[in-house]
Amino acid sequence: MAYKMETKCICGDGKNDGGHPFGAIAAPIFQTATFSHPGIGKSTGYDYTRAGNPTRAELEQVVTSMEGALDTVACASGMAAVGLCLELFEPGSHFVCSEDLYGGSVRIFETVGKARGLTFSYVNTSREDLTEQAINERTKALYIETPSNPTMEVTDLAAMRRIADQHHLLLIVDNTFLSPYLQNPISFGADMVLHSGTKFLSGHNDTLAGFLSVAREEFVKPLRYLYKTVGSGLSPFDSYLVLRGIKTLAVRVERQQSNAGIIAGWLQKHRKIKQVYYVGLPEHPGYEVNQKQARGAGSMISFRTDTEETARTLLERVKLISFAESLGGVESLLTYPMLQTHGDVPVQIREKLGITADFLRMSVGIEHVDDLLADLEQALA
Repeated sequence: MAYKMETKCICGDGKNDGGHPFGAIAAPIFQTATFSHPGIGKSTGYDYTRAGNPTRAELEQVVTSMEGALDTVACASGMAAVGLCLELFEPGSHFVCSEDLYGGSVRIFETVGKARGLTFSYVNTSREDLTEQAINERTKALYIETPSNPTMEVTDLAAMRRIADQHHLLLIVDNTFLSPYLQNPISFGADMVLHSGTKFLSGHNDTLAGFLSVAREEFVKPLRYLYKTVGSGLSPFDSYLVLRGIKTLAVRVERQQSNAGIIAGWLQKHRKIKQVYYVGLPEHPGYEVNQKQARGAGSMISFRTDTEETARTLLERVKLISFAESLGGVESLLTYPMLQTHGDVPVQIREKLGITADFLRMSVGIEHVDDLLADLEQALA
């Protein structure tokens, strides 16, 4: 039976129905480093938690089901998942990337990636012509983030797949901002999908996690081998926390998205806000593309204040909303990208992208929207 997404959040594709010891409904936490063998040359299916663990395996099955992938590995953080992805490529490989990426992705590309002989070009991938122009004879993949972090650029995934096919490239998509509940890049031709599971999938700002899902059989065994070898696996307890979080993903995202739409409209009308970046607004340049490839706009909003002073005052005055990094949790957060998430991006690049001293990013939570609006209003007074 093909389950709806809300059901997949609870049980994936149903493989674990009735499979827990003693009839446990929740996934047990197999907090063990090693497993005994029934006999010489025999295995229960698990030998050592670095290679595989039943709690983590259930989490990986759920994410695989939600993304429509062939396999998924759960990593200790989103950056661990990105690093594992890079390990699948030979030195000399070139990537064409969305120019507006999470700053941590740029950091690992420009340090660890380059040290391994990989090269990266950054372009506005919402424009097909610029994307094609950046491709060279060594290009192996397009690395897309849509909507992008933090300026909310939307890239047409179907168009990227066409370009990838023309040039025999892989398509890699960071799906963190919308989560598999709202967007499934594999259905538009992505070969790999990445998540910071810390964000919407976990949803409670209480654990770090990352996911790399693959849609091509040729990557399943190499990925599992690398995963075991470099030891980037998520712990059993953290796997349990993320599994627990995913069960409420659908209801959380619906509430967060509803709140975000109201807040984005309110910000547009405020005299101290110059510009609002939210893909759910019809005037957003990527609105129609996002409507075509996603089931919603999510709950991430960026906005530009009238002055740097207003931005800094807002961050210091909010009471209900927290001034903090990260996103996707039940609590609403305000982030100052130029100092926090994108602090390692060179100033000239940040400013070109519009990540300036008057630019803020908001992750909208599940609080009552009237309380969030009241907090913003008093902080902007």
